[in-house]
Amino acid sequence: MSGRVVWLTGAGSGMGRAAAVALGAQGRRVALSGRRPDALAETARLVTDAGGEALVVPLDVADPDAVAPARDAVRERWGRVDDLVLAAGLNTPRRVWADQDVPTFAAVVATNLTGVVATVDAVLPDLREAGGQVVVVSSYAGWRFSPGAGVAYSASKTGLTAVCQSLNAAEAVHGIRACHLCPGDVDTDFLRMRPNVPDADARKVMLSAEDVARAVLFVLESPAHVRIDELVMSPVSQT
Repeated sequence: MSGRVVWLTGAGSGMGRAAAVALGAQGRRVALSGRRPDALAETARLVTDAGGEALVVPLDVADPDAVAPARDAVRERWGRVDDLVLAAGLNTPRRVWADQDVPTFAAVVATNLTGVVATVDAVLPDLREAGGQVVVVSSYAGWRFSPGAGVAYSASKTGLTAVCQSLNAAEAVHGIRACHLCPGDVDTDFLRMRPNVPDADARKVMLSAEDVARAVLFVLESPAHVRIDELVMSPVSQT
């Protein structure tokens, strides 16, 4: 797998950053996308320190017109995209029908669902040529209904199941494999978006971003005849 080009969204922090560093340690070339250039630059430094090659490609996946230029920047540097790790995510503290609004719902869906589809679509020819893998970092809420996750978040993450299944059904002939990766509670900055932010004791028993990164590597390192359709992981403490 050394030298393969991985395009990773949501690379500025949390699970995306941890996955990028783990990929760099395996000798991969990692294109880093996210909305915050400064955070991406820090991730790039960590990837380089781990032994990989990094390219910063700022991108808001919710902007469909920005995806193709970002893809072109990766191709200009390395000529192709072999694999995708899609970790960009968005949620809101306003999560129930009583206080949600449609524009916010649309923004969450645009990042979590439409952004995934737009990125996959942009590199599908490359993935077909490479027999590439797509790892969609989703959520436990995308696997099983979780009332606290929110209307918009649950809808968007559940939709990713169908995206991965349809990709596998249509593109297996080209060797493409998609994995719907569904982690439970993870101790990252994303927790600040909860209506009630967990305290330090609650965070101690959650998954770490590095736990999720190991799962990403497990999927990407699977032999070509093996497809991990869906992978669910949760902390022992999660009920």
